Amino acid sequence: MSPRNDQDLVLGPMLRHVDASSASIWVETARSGTVEVRCGEETWRAPTFGAHGHHYALVEVTGLEVGSVYPYSVHLDGEPVWPRDDGFPESFIATIDPAKKPRLAFGSCRTSIPHDAAGNRKHGVDAMRAYALSMASPEHGPWPDLMFFLGDQVYADSTSEQMREFIRSRRDIRDEPGAELKDFEEYAHLYRLAWSDPANRWLLSTLPSAMIFDDHDIRDDWNSSLSWKQDMEQRSWWHQRIVAGLGSYWIYQHLGNLSPEGRAADPLWQRIKAHTGPEELDITADLDRFAERVDAAPEEYSFSYCRDWDTVRLIVVDSRAARSLDPEERALLDPPENAWLDEHMQGGFRHLLVATSLPFLLPMGLHHVEAWNEVYSSGQRGPARAWLGERLRRAVDLEHWAAFQQSFQNVARWATEVADGQRGPAPQTVTFLSGDVHFSYVSEVERETGSRILQAVCSPIRNPLPRFMRYFAAALALGPAVPFGAWMARRAHVPDPPFRWNGIKGPWFDNNLAILEDTEDGLVISWVTGVVDHRDHLHPRLETVEVAVLEPREG
Repeated sequence: MSPRNDQDLVLGPMLRHVDASSASIWVETARSGTVEVRCGEETWRAPTFGAHGHHYALVEVTGLEVGSVYPYSVHLDGEPVWPRDDGFPESFIATIDPAKKPRLAFGSCRTSIPHDAAGNRKHGVDAMRAYALSMASPEHGPWPDLMFFLGDQVYADSTSEQMREFIRSRRDIRDEPGAELKDFEEYAHLYRLAWSDPANRWLLSTLPSAMIFDDHDIRDDWNSSLSWKQDMEQRSWWHQRIVAGLGSYWIYQHLGNLSPEGRAADPLWQRIKAHTGPEELDITADLDRFAERVDAAPEEYSFSYCRDWDTVRLIVVDSRAARSLDPEERALLDPPENAWLDEHMQGGFRHLLVATSLPFLLPMGLHHVEAWNEVYSSGQRGPARAWLGERLRRAVDLEHWAAFQQSFQNVARWATEVADGQRGPAPQTVTFLSGDVHFSYVSEVERETGSRILQAVCSPIRNPLPRFMRYFAAALALGPAVPFGAWMARRAHVPDPPFRWNGIKGPWFDNNLAILEDTEDGLVISWVTGVVDHRDHLHPRLETVEVAVLEPREG
């Protein structure tokens, strides 16, 4: 039977951080109260906290057995709100087994539009939803330990008709910022559109998830340059937008990324945990002050985090909020973030995975163009060329790692040191996992000795490139673009990259979700997509697009 008060559960439950003995379950509720998670005879509770008129809770489930599976239910003030009688299997918590090699799903760029024929014609089949339906079937494959979202979980600047209807219901959409998001209330509705589909909602209740933002979670080209930031700050609506975007990100995405130790050290979570009054704690003012501070002084807070299994380390890098935009000190990572990444890029694992929303290794032709553009936009070649370079940067998104050469050179050096065994025992691979570019590929650094250094991209989950842009992307991935880009970079006196790399798979442009496995044969990554048969758009089947078997280097 359906729970009696399922309308009280606005969003979730979402299974977030899970380790060998604990799990975090996040919910948004329609009213204040006490949220309970029940596993067998055990119950864990947390009071809701409020923000901008919404109610949330994160329940910390502790004392679980290693490598065990626990079906669970969710209650609000003792009344059941989950699971629902909607045809999907029961939700469960599967704790980590350190002896088991990890299996991860990842991808980026997912728009929130209906899953009917019209929605699929516009943006293709949602690869995440096709994966959810596959995993809900009796013949499902092995469960991942984690689903990792690499950015653009929501699009605050390119809204669907459903989102625009909500905006029109509360303000004149002809006024700035028009069809873009304006405040926290609109962000809350956008997250509801993104995560409410029954299949995806069930998947997120059972498969642990981790996330990091990219630009569209806030706005296209977010923090691409100091000039961009200054232009945005002149707009009357921007302050409310950035505060709402960062504040909602902390609640809907970042809070669940944190380990129990990471949450315990977070000032906002400390405020929530310390509250003992009978009334619900309202953190609206604290949340807004936090978001203002992060925007003004990003070096004071880090959204990056690290997850370790016995054989794999996953480093998740914030490559958006933690930027130094001063032209004299321009860097993709500010000094504290740079030092954090330096500290965590270590050997001693079979695989070192570095997750960054922006590809570290772009196709080499595009890499050279972005490095050239950084010099021209800096003003070193005069104000006219700086103006032109900035316009070009924004027009075609020339703001990846290659456009922050100081940061690129640093991370390239650290990756090489790890691969050469200078930072502990060398792993089999140093692999960068990324999204953003709306096509998928695998590249590898040219090396004769040491570990393999690789770039694997999965993008989009659901937001394909227009066809004419696919030709442009493919051209930049092919050989003839490389010498031309290198010539442009040399003319701008850009330092040569410390190594060369080549594409070994791709590019391809399907809506994809990638599945990464640590196996005895090496790192294996499969890209899967949803396919509609017999016009049954609501029940796409899962199909494999590509498989990369990344064997360890001999010797």
